[in-house]
Amino acid sequence: MKKKNSIIITLLCIVLLFSGCGGKAPKNTIHSLDDLKGKKIGVQLKTTGDIYSSDIENAKVQRFNKGRDAVVALRDGVVDAVMLDDAPANVFVEEFGDVKLLDEPYAEEEYGIAVNKKNAELLNNINAALKKLKSNGTIDQIADAWIKDGETESAYDGQNKTSYANGTLLMVTNAEFPPYESQTEDGGIIGIDVDIMKAICDELDMQLQVEHTAFDSLIASVERETADVAVAAMTITDERLKQVNFSDTYMTAKQVIIVRDDDK
Repeated sequence: MKKKNSIIITLLCIVLLFSGCGGKAPKNTIHSLDDLKGKKIGVQLKTTGDIYSSDIENAKVQRFNKGRDAVVALRDGVVDAVMLDDAPANVFVEEFGDVKLLDEPYAEEEYGIAVNKKNAELLNNINAALKKLKSNGTIDQIADAWIKDGETESAYDGQNKTSYANGTLLMVTNAEFPPYESQTEDGGIIGIDVDIMKAICDELDMQLQVEHTAFDSLIASVERETADVAVAAMTITDERLKQVNFSDTYMTAKQVIIVRDDDK
């Protein structure tokens, strides 16, 4: 009986080993952008990283609903690298400790606010508000507070009126992308994008309402007019411009590559 049990345990260990469970993740083999060719790359579904990684020669792209899930898969050896925007990437590097960024970014990008193509008035009003908030330093103050100073609740004091002359503006986002947007324990949504939209809504005399949804549903929500705007660290691309209009750029960012850190 002992011999039979020993055989069973051995077989279970072999299964675990080959399934990637219970074993140490393989060593990192990606040290430059050229090394991405033919590798398994984790991305968040329908993000810019998803678009860019699909163009890498012979790359095997594995898509996840959350950026965090892609990083966990990297740590477990399921994928070889993760492509993600630089701000959330830095959050995950600090959080997990055993992953790092390649020195060279993959690409630079511009973020915009998605608005329905039929709503030119709202788009113009948002652009006018953005212009003012850029010139008076509000946008930079919000971004610096979250990215450089480690803000965890809010970097903007506003949206505190009891009534708003121009009603409510519904913003959809995917609250899985800190520090741009994330969920609190009580279900609230916070982050750079939320604070920027609060400031914009104060300029428009509108009350901001924020709802969380899947990233790949954001553009459709605006296109179908079930939401007024989509704001989720969303890169302005030609493909997205076929469905919605975008505001002027409110922030610039970089696509970066996260890999395992063998020294940790």
